[in-house]
Formats: sequence, structure tokens, C-alpha cells
Amino acid sequence: MRLENKVALISGGSRGQGAAEARLFAGEGCKVVIADVLEDEGRRLEAEINETGGECVFVKLDVTSEDEWNAAINTTVERFGKLDILVNNAGIYRQVGIEDTSEELWDNIFDINAKGVFLGTKAAIPEMRKAGGGSIINISSVAGLIGSWRAPAYGATKGAVRLFTKSTAIQYAAEGIRCNSVHPGIIETPMTTPTLLRDDAARQASLDRTPIGRVGQAEDVAYGVLFLASDESSFMTGSELVIDGGLFAQ
Repeated sequence: MRLENKVALISGGSRGQGAAEARLFAGEGCKVVIADVLEDEGRRLEAEINETGGECVFVKLDVTSEDEWNAAINTTVERFGKLDILVNNAGIYRQVGIEDTSEELWDNIFDINAKGVFLGTKAAIPEMRKAGGGSIINISSVAGLIGSWRAPAYGATKGAVRLFTKSTAIQYAAEGIRCNSVHPGIIETPMTTPTLLRDDAARQASLDRTPIGRVGQAEDVAYGVLFLASDESSFMTGSELVIDGGLFAQ
């Protein structure tokens, strides 16, 4: 059990990568809090994990709200006694060029993808300090490492997450709180299916960009997140874990 006696909160945990992480964590002995705006999906996953022997609670969370973040953290501690792991997984993807991106859309993407990570980190740190340390894993993207002509606003948010991760790591390392970022490539989830994988041509274009020759699955990312959440990565902080089938190596 790689996460035995650990407690984790996963934002955006109701489906896709977040759900894969929640299932994997629970299977490794972790008590899991799923935090999401998608209540029906979250409740179903909560029931599934509990029925299969895990311990899971769903909380409704809009990651752009500081009050809701504080409430989610409080619920986690009230239910399980502490917080060891935070996965800032919630995010949105919009495939819109610069000239077609409205100010409203830009702000919305930044609020969820970047501000949400800041608010979650800010809310979690005091409880991790009480617990004697912890691990924060921020889900960035390969688009946070290289330019994204398809989705410049999205890429800008993921670049912000990358550098915010490093600032967090430096500031809290002495307190035993680690912070690392994960940079997925093209992963088959409900977020990418309508855009990058919307039809055969789009799927083939994604495959052509990926040397391994297949689209990634949510579990591919979840195993990397599990490693960063566990004590196996205790000497890692401020690092970037790229899980992209070789896309970034080109």
C-alpha cells in the first residue's frame, strides 16, 4: 500500500484523469476526497470507491472560490483528521486562437486553470503544516513547456502553473511540503475528446505528433501522480514530470 494512512484531496476528481487518480489512490490505501463541480459524477465515483473497500467523500467545489476551497479542506480534515496530498487537477481546455479569444474567455480559463491552483495550494498548506508535511501535485501540460498555437490561453495558464509550482516548492521545502508539476501530452479524457480527438483526422494528427504511437490514457498520468504523492518521491520538489509519449522530446 503506497499511500497507506494518507489523506488526499483531488480537484476535478469526478471524471477523466481525476477519477483515475482517485481510484488508484484508494486502491493504494489512501483516504480520498473528490472535489468537483460535477456532483452527479462525483457522487457515483464516491459510491463506487466505498463499495469496493475504499474510503471516499465527495465535496462540491468551484476552484475559483476561496470560500469553497476552505470549506473543502475543512471537510477533509473533519472527516479524515488531516491532509497529506493535494492534487490540483481541475482544468478546462479551449481551442481558440489569440484574435478569437475574448477577454471574458481569457479570464475564465485563467480563473480555473491558474487561480484555482493558487487558491487550492493556499488553503492546503496550513493543514499540511499541521500534519508535518505533504505533497502538492499540480497538473500542468506539455502546453506549459512549449508554445501552443491551437490553444494559446490554455498554454499560458499551464506555463503559469509550472512556475507557480517551483515558487511553492522553494518556499515550503523546509517545512516538508513538496510541490511538483505533471505535464501530460495528448490524453484521452472528456476534456480532449471534443477537440484534439474529435474525429479520425484529429486523432491521426495527435498520433502523428506522439512518437510512442498511441494516445495516452488517464491511467498513464495517474501512475505518475501516484509516484509524486507517495514517499517514493521524497527527494523531489519543484520538478516537472512529463508524461507525453515522447511529444516534448522532438
